[in-house]
Amino acid sequence: MDTVETRELRYFVTVAEELHFGRAAERLGMAQPPLSRAIQQLERRLGVSLLERNRREVSLTGAGEVLLHEGRAALDAATAAARRTRRAGGADSSRGPRNRLVLAVKAATSHELVQKLLDAYAAEPDAAEIEVLPSGMCEQEEMLRDGRADVAFMHTPFDSLAAFDSEELLTEAPIAILPARHPLATRKTLCLADLTGLPDLPLARFSRHGTYPPGPGPEIHDQTQLAQLIALGRTTAVFPESARAWLWAEHAAVPVTDAPPVVTHIAWPAHSRSLALAGLIRTATQL
Repeated sequence: MDTVETRELRYFVTVAEELHFGRAAERLGMAQPPLSRAIQQLERRLGVSLLERNRREVSLTGAGEVLLHEGRAALDAATAAARRTRRAGGADSSRGPRNRLVLAVKAATSHELVQKLLDAYAAEPDAAEIEVLPSGMCEQEEMLRDGRADVAFMHTPFDSLAAFDSEELLTEAPIAILPARHPLATRKTLCLADLTGLPDLPLARFSRHGTYPPGPGPEIHDQTQLAQLIALGRTTAVFPESARAWLWAEHAAVPVTDAPPVVTHIAWPAHSRSLALAGLIRTATQL
């Protein structure tokens, strides 16, 4: 049988992420034995082994790696379909269906750029209502995939644009944000080698798909946490030039001469057929 139920995918993805049946069952709010049986039944129906099990650990087979990747995408697509359908079907008895788009914006995005877009689009005939949804560091990709957002500002080289359509809007020079009292804060410029391997000031680590890259730096969940840790002399990070707008007095910004430029893109799901979204993109590219 070639079909897999959404419930089965959710069970398998949770087990694959935890690599532990007990923790996965706890996340799912169910007992472990029926979860184990469900995974075994899924393996029998697909005719492949998805997990290697022994008394010490659970690991993914090659087929399990494929199903984890495809299963996450399928679950995100199902969730996104439900969310966007509810938004499209929201109705006001006096005005008919609401035309609304959700725009995900992280704090590091140029405020001037965002305001210019919102003002220019609001002046367009039949402009949709735009809900600006603040997002954490590197969350925009997930928000587009699972339908929490219809469109997002994303930044390369930090964010991945894979599987999205996008347009470039703004290119900025990179800066290092440092504690104002750190010796490097007095430099005119820095290079990436100056920032790597500092025992007293490790680079901040940002989540990708729920996991953090290895390293001594702190795991960053949001901009407020990052700003505070930089001010306390615990970490540093590289941001676009426009990030100067949110710096504290305890921060210093120094240009990084050999880091790639930071490019702001407006990105949206490649399969979108929304006329309202097409209008927003057209306005963005005309700015």
